[in-house]
Amino acid sequence: MNLIIWIAIAAFVSTLIGGLIAIRLKKALPFFFAFSTGTLIAVAFLDLLPESIELAQGIALDTKYIFLTIVLSFLFYSFLEKYFLAHHHHEDDDHGHILGPIGAGSLVLHSFLDGAAIGAAFQVNPAVGLIVALAVIAHDFTDGINTVTLMLKNKHNSKRAMIFLVMDALAPVLGILLTTLINIDQKILAFILAFFIGEFIYIGAANLLPETHKHKSWFITLFMILGAGLIYLLSNIIA
Repeated sequence: MNLIIWIAIAAFVSTLIGGLIAIRLKKALPFFFAFSTGTLIAVAFLDLLPESIELAQGIALDTKYIFLTIVLSFLFYSFLEKYFLAHHHHEDDDHGHILGPIGAGSLVLHSFLDGAAIGAAFQVNPAVGLIVALAVIAHDFTDGINTVTLMLKNKHNSKRAMIFLVMDALAPVLGILLTTLINIDQKILAFILAFFIGEFIYIGAANLLPETHKHKSWFITLFMILGAGLIYLLSNIIA
């Protein structure tokens, strides 16, 4: 079976498992958040950024536009989380019900973009694609957790939460398939990679990292280092 198909299956399964663990093993969640933080930050700086700059230089594109895209992407995801994902949502009854589907629906879109990141990275080269895929699969696990958590905390039942969880699990698969079927121009590809760098930095540093600060255990830091270290090793072995 083609590698990209296995990756799509892994992304689907990772999201589902994350959602189920959100229901049953809540005490373990901080360790998964920490590991995902390390992987996303490492992929952004060790793999996607060098590849995006290399693509830009290869087509005589000023790299300042790459860094501008990264900043704009970071700000876009900040806006998206503040006004739509609503992780720090209100608990009142008047807003609770609507925030669940809005937040979970935004996570579905976000998961689709994660899948697109994998497909775009594979168009650069298979080694980068595989490394990005591993980081995204780890992050899809936390996406599944967040999808279920948003629905349950906003007073939706487990059945509705599972519907959004399945949608969230299918989203990266669709993103992967779409970008692998379309041949992307090198200039556009450089900007796409830069956009995903901003996304990964935001999710890792601004979204997941604060969750790890709520826990004093040094094991949390260890899991973050393990996540970053794994990507560093894979970058040197696979590339």
